[in-house]
Amino acid sequence: MSFDFRQFTTTFEQLYGSDARVLEKQFQRYENLYRTYVRHFGEAEFHVLSTPGRTELSGNHTDHNHGKVLAASIDKDSIAVCGRNANNVIRLYSEGYANPFEVDLHNLEMVENEKESTTALLRGIAARFVELGYNIGGFNACITSDVLPGSGLSSSASIEILIGNILNVLLNNGEIAPEELAKTGQFAENNYFGKPCGLMDQLACAIGGIIAIDFADPAMPQVEKINFDFTETGYRLLVVNTGGSHADLTNDYASIPAEMKAVAQFFGADYLRQVSEKNVLDQMNEVRKHAGDRAVLRALHFLQENQRVEEQVAALQDGNLEKFLELVKHSGDSSFKWLQNIYSPSNDQEQGITLALALAEKFIHEFGEGACRIHGGGFAGTILAFLPLKAVAQFRKSLEPVFGAANIEELTIRQVGTTSIV
Repeated sequence: MSFDFRQFTTTFEQLYGSDARVLEKQFQRYENLYRTYVRHFGEAEFHVLSTPGRTELSGNHTDHNHGKVLAASIDKDSIAVCGRNANNVIRLYSEGYANPFEVDLHNLEMVENEKESTTALLRGIAARFVELGYNIGGFNACITSDVLPGSGLSSSASIEILIGNILNVLLNNGEIAPEELAKTGQFAENNYFGKPCGLMDQLACAIGGIIAIDFADPAMPQVEKINFDFTETGYRLLVVNTGGSHADLTNDYASIPAEMKAVAQFFGADYLRQVSEKNVLDQMNEVRKHAGDRAVLRALHFLQENQRVEEQVAALQDGNLEKFLELVKHSGDSSFKWLQNIYSPSNDQEQGITLALALAEKFIHEFGEGACRIHGGGFAGTILAFLPLKAVAQFRKSLEPVFGAANIEELTIRQVGTTSIV
């Protein structure tokens, strides 16, 4: 009851790097998951898949107003051992849950009390496959993930794309494009899981590498892969998870697109992408009366952040890391001062992100190199830091007493999106 994954060392190096200790840890992780699969389903033909999490490099709260973002897949991932069954039922064991999630594929209608569950995602993805004319069928699977929930690295999107790719590999010959898997995951999360997410997370998890995404047409976003390797520059990416609950932040998140769209509507537009910065500046007082000062500030953030993404893409394409990091700082300042998603105004005594940024900025100023910014939706959660390798240990030592060693993760950008290993 064992399977030697070391025969796929070259593939594992593409996903996790060449460090021998890291690779051995991954081999053990996969072998443990395979043994769990055999224990539940017996020894039979199987496939093994991996889908990464993602990091947001630039474009903070731009996608929901048809803007531009810069994102990347990372070496934290969700993995599955899976195989077909003949009973038209999806049966999936997820590490940490004693009982399997099950979906009878004869019933793909939404079930209200399933919302915010893995079962809802399974049912929603299968339903969307049917709508699009793809094949579905029963399968058995065991999954595990080191993209931890609440870490700001898109654990939900990683799982969604993994589920979609299981159906893709087992029943559609692996022929469905990553972009379609991304849209399917978003559909399931929006309509069955019950969360109104955008498409950035799913695209980054599905496609892999660094990607620039233009959401001018959200139904057909334009995706460009960017050839840049931070490790070759001697830099590392780190996320600091500052904690804090996202449970009471729904109104804070919803206020950002709502206020941006209120400014757009003043100009007869639906989204800020259709408005110019000059429009806002020329009619500032009228816009303030219509939408309020915070809405105007958030609109200015969007308009400048959208341009900043273009400049950061150009900097990476030119190999100009110094320019890229300068723009990271500007993005962080804009998110703090104009977008104002660093802490919830309804709970101003809980400011973990603000504190983490203060400590990180102090460290970077004293060290003389690096940059940091808010990561993802904000109000609670994580910050992102770009640091030279020689600074990483000192950075950890500086912030660990406040946030804990387990909450500071070093990331590597992986070039491979969702993939089948076996």
